[in-house]
Amino acid sequence: MVDLPNQVGPMCDWPQVQVVSGALDCLKHLSQHAQCHLATNAEDSSEAQIRKALVRAGLSDHITQIFCRENLGTGKTDKAYYPKIIKKLGVKTHQVTMVGDSLERDVLAPNSAGLQAVWFNPSGHAYSQEVEVVKQLTCLIS
Repeated sequence: MVDLPNQVGPMCDWPQVQVVSGALDCLKHLSQHAQCHLATNAEDSSEAQIRKALVRAGLSDHITQIFCRENLGTGKTDKAYYPKIIKKLGVKTHQVTMVGDSLERDVLAPNSAGLQAVWFNPSGHAYSQEVEVVKQLTCLIS
């Protein structure tokens, strides 16, 4: 989902919700092969409100569980965020791969927590040379 400028409050109440370009196709493909969950740093929304925004965006059918500040008691910047998700899922860390469009929040942070991560980068943005090689999704196979 795209954080639109000048919008405040729960995303489900925004006049428009926007999906990151290519994300729906990616999610459709991934959900055929694995359970897909949402890990979000949304501060203004409850789990129910996040689900409502996903429904509006046409993504809800592909998301099993939602992990957010409300149900984890912490946000993505906390080192306990990803371990709490692993515990709630009842799986081993190596069984989880985070896919997201933010290199810093969705790849580097989960990597530092021991998770595999893939940068969803359909526009092919470059990243700093200081960053180790990162797995990327730059296009999808139809």
